[in-house]
Amino acid sequence: MSERMRVAVLISGRGSNMAALIEACRRSDFPAEIVLVISNKPDAKGLETAAAAGIATKVIDFRGKGSRQAFEDAATEALEDAEVDLICLAGFMRILSADFVGRWRDQVINIHPSLLPAFPGLETHERALQAGVRITGCTVHFVRPEMDNGPIIAQVAVPVSNRDTADTLAARVLRYEHRIYPLALELIASGRARLVDERVIVDGDIAEQPALAVPPLTDAPR
Repeated sequence: MSERMRVAVLISGRGSNMAALIEACRRSDFPAEIVLVISNKPDAKGLETAAAAGIATKVIDFRGKGSRQAFEDAATEALEDAEVDLICLAGFMRILSADFVGRWRDQVINIHPSLLPAFPGLETHERALQAGVRITGCTVHFVRPEMDNGPIIAQVAVPVSNRDTADTLAARVLRYEHRIYPLALELIASGRARLVDERVIVDGDIAEQPALAVPPLTDAPR
């Protein structure tokens, strides 16, 4: 296959979505490879996962750097040194500045546990339940300066049960995050997804992808 896209992942915690990306990149035909994992927290569990997979890791402690600008300067230096083509945010709990997003425009993607533009920000599942929605889900999108905003690459819908709590709903959605994020990365790295006038155009019908199938409520709490 042709040269694989070089990917960095930014994390703040356990990095379960990062682990799903690592697993996908193990495939010999997958068009991307993870070359660097950066955490803003030295105790992030995801660092151990990345190191065990033989991936270079770097800790840039936001507090130790004293400012967001200093953190982002250090991150950019590490990303450039690693010759990164694309950045995946995976539970990275910091808002990136407009300058950083501009420097890496169209090279940063994120996953969010709702069907954006619904329920951006935190406490997503609590708010979905309070609103009484019957369908929620997750979204992978290109990052823009506004929080949880940007051209949508892929989404999967997840039904909500009357018996759901925020925890049970979060657990169900997370299982589909682990399916959709590798799919979105594959679409970008293979060139099947491209940006045209702030809209993502995908070659072929991705609605037929198994990762995007609406799951049944077989795992709803009883």
